[in-house]
Amino acid sequence: MRPMLATKGTHVPVGDAWSHEVKWDGVRILADTLRGADATRMWSRNGNDVTPAWPEISAGPLAGRDALVDGEVIALNDRGVPDFRVLQDRIHTRKATTALRLAARIPATFMVFDLLRLDGTDLTDQPLERRRELLRDLELGGTWQVPDSYDDGQMLHDATLQQGLEGIVSKRRTSRYVLDQRSPHWVKLAHRHRQSYVVGGWRPQEGTTDRLAAVLVGEPTPDGLLYRGRVGSGIGGKQGRLLSDLLAPLATGASPFADEVPRLDALGTRWVEPTVVVDVDTHGLGYSRLRQPSFQGVRTDVRAEDL
Repeated sequence: MRPMLATKGTHVPVGDAWSHEVKWDGVRILADTLRGADATRMWSRNGNDVTPAWPEISAGPLAGRDALVDGEVIALNDRGVPDFRVLQDRIHTRKATTALRLAARIPATFMVFDLLRLDGTDLTDQPLERRRELLRDLELGGTWQVPDSYDDGQMLHDATLQQGLEGIVSKRRTSRYVLDQRSPHWVKLAHRHRQSYVVGGWRPQEGTTDRLAAVLVGEPTPDGLLYRGRVGSGIGGKQGRLLSDLLAPLATGASPFADEVPRLDALGTRWVEPTVVVDVDTHGLGYSRLRQPSFQGVRTDVRAEDL
């Protein structure tokens, strides 16, 4: 079970046919509750059961009621802005004791923006406007919040840019919900040049053979995985160890990139199978290479083929 996804847009849609929401910088979650169950089951964007990672959310206000909702788990950084990087310690957690300890230190909120099933009734064929109306009527609270939607998309776009938020998502009011589909009726516009890339290799710190200092990333295209550059900024000791653990079992003898990697970047690189996805902040592309890239985190909720 995977959520419906938005299509990348180039401008804010205008007109009464569209409503507009904040684009949250968090982890996409489908939360499934069943009547009589003690807790909510939570599923990641790529269909994995991630319930143990979010104990304060799985014990939410709809526990024991038959419902399926779509939303984003967020946490705030020191500027009070939702930031995916804050969640890094939590998204890989599967032990209950560790999850409870992290929940106390890094509180999360579930921003619920769609309702797909309620009390045994499938709502996916209902228009978005009707689903949102039923969602608001639930009067959720606590760790579950229902964010506002807006009529003026340009106003929201400008406001989220000023506030340092990730962007907006514009949705047709009549749109139906189709699981596991990227829909042209949902359009996303991000402010930052943050995108997901696939790791094809890594380089050790100078003078070492096993301490990861940088990763080589690529962009999946119809022509194969095209090389987009080397990313070292933002990879500290803790993130380096995490990446090393993820990449070690994926070692391979040849470059997975479809194009040629510059000799300076290829020298000393350990090639890996291209399955690990990471987020990178950049100043865009220059000559097919990322400009001033900065590592932001591993996306276990996104598969390479999703890109």
